Amino acid sequence: MTVRTAGDRRGAVVTGAGRGLGKEIARHLVAEGYTVLVTDVEAALVADTAAELGAEGMVLDVRDAERTDAVAARAVEVAGRLDVWVNNAGVLVTGPAWEQDEATRRLMVEVNTLGLMNGTVSAIRAMKDDGGGHIVNIVSLAGLVAVPGEGVYAGSKHGAIGFSLSTQCDLNLAGHRDINISCVCPDGIWTPMLHDKLDDPEAALSFSGKLLKPAEVVDAVARVLRKPRQVTPVPRWRGPQVRLVDALPDVSLKALPLMVGVGRRQQAKFRKNGVPE
Repeated sequence: MTVRTAGDRRGAVVTGAGRGLGKEIARHLVAEGYTVLVTDVEAALVADTAAELGAEGMVLDVRDAERTDAVAARAVEVAGRLDVWVNNAGVLVTGPAWEQDEATRRLMVEVNTLGLMNGTVSAIRAMKDDGGGHIVNIVSLAGLVAVPGEGVYAGSKHGAIGFSLSTQCDLNLAGHRDINISCVCPDGIWTPMLHDKLDDPEAALSFSGKLLKPAEVVDAVARVLRKPRQVTPVPRWRGPQVRLVDALPDVSLKALPLMVGVGRRQQAKFRKNGVPE
């Protein structure tokens, strides 16, 4: 597989880049010399972020495949070539699936899975006849294991990983070995998505490990851009742990409630003392 050098770098797209992790990934890519196109669903966020980072901006709802195609075309127009596409946009709503209405379930699946598919396909079409490139899909540890309280979210993330790995195989079989797809799967990140979940018992498992800083995930993205890797858990030690749980589903049904208890105690601790820096 082709790994590009600094002199080859041209255009990059980051979805869900108006704030939080996506914004920090876009900041990193700008600093690395990419011409970056930041996207989000809120026009004001896009404009502010683009101005702050010295990037291009474009409103994007990743559920709209025609719009993701338009973003890819715009990235090629402003940079000459699309070299990197980061699918970061995501939605998390907690609670058992049977307590969520159909619109909520559909929103998570359409943004987290279909939106990632749309972005990946648009990027591939722009890259495959123009020197290749690298697609980085920000997934979640929820894509590797059962997550009580986040069933629909976990399902959408499992779908994202299955799609990414299968599409990489299809690219290789079709001879497009200069296009890489990497999944970065972070534990809970202290970003706006999680800020509002501190009082939510259904989100407890996201608090059962070490809350990550966005910079730690940006570092993981930087690593896979230097050396493509199909699945990268963050932190790395969580990968073997969740894979063991996933390999023993009958055992995990007994063990995961214990982890939920750990997470709820962590939530209570953070509410009382604040989240450690």
